Amino acid sequence: MRRFLFFILILIIPLAASGKNRVVNIYAWTGEIPDFVVRMFEKETGIKVNISTYENNEIMYAKIRAAKNPGYDLIMPSSYYVDRMSRQGLLQKLDKSRLTNWKNLSPDFLHPAYDPGTEYSVPFIWGITGIFYNSDYFPVNSINKWSDFWDARFYNKLMLLDDTREVFSMALMTLGYSANDKDPAHIKEAFLKLKELMKNVKVFSTDTVVSIIIDEDATVGMAWNGDTYKASLDNKRVKFVFPREGFVIWVDNFAIPVSAPHKDTAYTFINFILRPEIAKEIALYTHFPITNLAGKKMLPENIRNNPVVYPTREIMKQGHFQTDVGDDTLALFEKYWEELKISG
Repeated sequence: MRRFLFFILILIIPLAASGKNRVVNIYAWTGEIPDFVVRMFEKETGIKVNISTYENNEIMYAKIRAAKNPGYDLIMPSSYYVDRMSRQGLLQKLDKSRLTNWKNLSPDFLHPAYDPGTEYSVPFIWGITGIFYNSDYFPVNSINKWSDFWDARFYNKLMLLDDTREVFSMALMTLGYSANDKDPAHIKEAFLKLKELMKNVKVFSTDTVVSIIIDEDATVGMAWNGDTYKASLDNKRVKFVFPREGFVIWVDNFAIPVSAPHKDTAYTFINFILRPEIAKEIALYTHFPITNLAGKKMLPENIRNNPVVYPTREIMKQGHFQTDVGDDTLALFEKYWEELKISG
């Protein structure tokens, strides 16, 4: 009997230990992975999810780069940070044979400029940076270009995103350059152009954009299409415009750091997120467009056919994926950004 119990214990103890270790540590954008999705995953798989969140790519990047093993199994770098982190050896190549739901992704997002073969990233949520305005204050179709922001009628009225790359991309495109331009002379030109704009800027924000638009604390400015759509559900006078000079297309992606301690559970979580019914629920929660084509087809018609949330292919041709511009260019952006904020 003792021998029998001994063998039973030998079998049980490893199982209990492996169950205890079934965990996935995620470092994600604030608000992009709903709590109810996490609970569904935990209930279905028995895997414990630990989530930490961040407000911008720079915070995430600094943390991953500074620590040899920060303990995260999944992170969510945006477009140009996938480019940067993969080149620096911070991300591992994906084993797509472990992602049976990869087939649900839209082909439109499988060969982005920042990761041409989607070797390091799983596209998740995406969006477009454009112009919003309130039709109670500005006639419909009276604003259609980034360059309109410099008009005297917008004195102390604009909201701009509190994001260096987004604001400089706008200025560069206004001048006829690429959103990913690295030429120091062009960047200085963009800085001087933005200095002229500061008298029209009322507020910079990224995390309170929706409430600012709904409450009409700002009635015109720069915003993401998903935030503008969400605000328009409460304030029907809110409109969104795809600027004629072009616009930035951003994508938030899942990626696995090279030092991830629980790679198996990371793949399990990604595969769960790639299920169409899960992608649909995330889209309904965040109000942002999703890269999951099968999930998009499950959305209500008024969302999947909404041209603000899901623009036509013709409009999308005017967009530019953000790519990494390198340390020197980013340092130049930051130098000018500090000057710009002070001058405001």
